[in-house]
Amino acid sequence: MKVTIIGSGYVGLVTGACLAEQGNNVFCVDVDPKKIEILNSGGVPIYEPGLKEMIERNRAAGRLQFSTDIAASVAHGDIQFIAVGTPPDEDGSADLQYVVAAARNIGRHMTTPKVIVDKSTVPVGTADKVQAAITEELQKRSLSPELCSVVSNPEFLKEGAAVEDFMRPDRIVIGTQNTPAGLRAKEQMRKLYAPFNRHHERTYYMDVKSAELTKYAANAMLATRISFMNELANLADLVGADIEAVRQGIGSDSRIGYGFLYSGTGYGGSCFPKDVSALSKTAIEHGRDLKILDAVEAVNEAQKYILVEKIEKRFGKDLSGKKFAMWGLAFKPNTDDMREAPSRVIIQELVRRGAQVVAHDPVAMPETRHCLDMDFKDNPNGRKQVTLVDDPMAATQDADALVIVTEWKAFRSPDFDQLKANLKNSIIFDGRNLYEPQAMQELGIEYQGIGRHN
Repeated sequence: MKVTIIGSGYVGLVTGACLAEQGNNVFCVDVDPKKIEILNSGGVPIYEPGLKEMIERNRAAGRLQFSTDIAASVAHGDIQFIAVGTPPDEDGSADLQYVVAAARNIGRHMTTPKVIVDKSTVPVGTADKVQAAITEELQKRSLSPELCSVVSNPEFLKEGAAVEDFMRPDRIVIGTQNTPAGLRAKEQMRKLYAPFNRHHERTYYMDVKSAELTKYAANAMLATRISFMNELANLADLVGADIEAVRQGIGSDSRIGYGFLYSGTGYGGSCFPKDVSALSKTAIEHGRDLKILDAVEAVNEAQKYILVEKIEKRFGKDLSGKKFAMWGLAFKPNTDDMREAPSRVIIQELVRRGAQVVAHDPVAMPETRHCLDMDFKDNPNGRKQVTLVDDPMAATQDADALVIVTEWKAFRSPDFDQLKANLKNSIIFDGRNLYEPQAMQELGIEYQGIGRHN
């Protein structure tokens, strides 16, 4: 099938590459010429395991192309995926200007029937706005609105495992309109996703608004589990319980399960923060206050400071003359995404208290430099207190303590003897509970995790 992907960011690239992998002819378009230049020169503007190789393979086979030519992209695909960004607006709602702009471009250039697919994470009612924008453009050219139907097909991709998630999905959600055009669109989407349903049916068909809400509901539930466990972990610290034992105890209940029950420094990234906020904003617009989600956001924001509180309790409020090694900067492993990363808050707070920070991340160093320049744009002297190094052990040299923020596998089994020799004090503040407290005690390391018998 001929497919167009509008937006060559995280969702667009993964969607385009994976659909091409299934034999479809995919045209990826983006308004950013620098991004397209990178892709056409063999690079990939984001880090995602397996994605670069898949793009190379399908470009070589002629099934995947990248361009800034909007007219050509509209002409190419019978199915047009809108996968542009929906950044949070100032009030927390999703900014739909790029989605609507993409819809208008389709309406301006289409001459044959098209299925328009909202792949971006968008609030309930966005499909109606997309349909209205396309209809307006079609009517300007005296063309029938029946030429297109808007489908909601939200993505459920975990950063760091997105290719695997797309190729072997838990579920595929497709929302269609109950019109003749909508029924035709449903059949085309069924054909497109048929290769993903060969083993068993993974597709759930529903109305458009239910599909839109499903995406937000899923992310809000996962965010809620994270904040819930962080609240319990903080309580475990106070009462002397072990949150890992608690996690196993409740996770063994089949009604609860083990997923997303790990305590830490809070969630970040491009999805959970903005989606929880956008869902709350949607509720407010309809006269409803989602109190649970308000609490989820408040807990998560406070959790980003939990390691700083532990460091302050151990070393005092004035950290002048202190140096802290930091392992992990991206909001989660296997990605270079620094959006809403807890590490950014922790670094700023340590610097504000006078500390030096020497940090390392296996992948996110270039993106970190960019983010630090933004975070310290009004404090250039503070920026000088942060150093990035390419070797994790080098970061620990003469540091007063090690702070772990991201659970990269490379950090799971370090040379503890070398680590102790490098550190001024054998202290680890572990924001991801990578190590067992008893093992650390036996090694002579002072260990402070999140809810781990500190």
